[in-house]
Amino acid sequence: MIVSKNTHPERDLYYLGAKTIEVLNSSIQEEWDFLDLFAEVNTREKISLNLFSLVLDWLFILGVIRLNEKGEIRKCF
Repeated sequence: MIVSKNTHPERDLYYLGAKTIEVLNSSIQEEWDFLDLFAEVNTREKISLNLFSLVLDWLFILGVIRLNEKGEIRKCF
């Protein structure tokens, strides 16, 4: 579920997606390896690998990120 009143807001995809966008926006790096981006987001906000993959799915659906031909995550803003 994207938003639920039964969970803490810091576990919602909206919040974690915003934290991931902050990491992408604060770096001059245009392309990220999945695990490198996970490690950087995880240092700022403790997150499981499964939840992080859902966050990336959410950001992909929104058009904020995409994959390049090497499978790296590329920001689209």
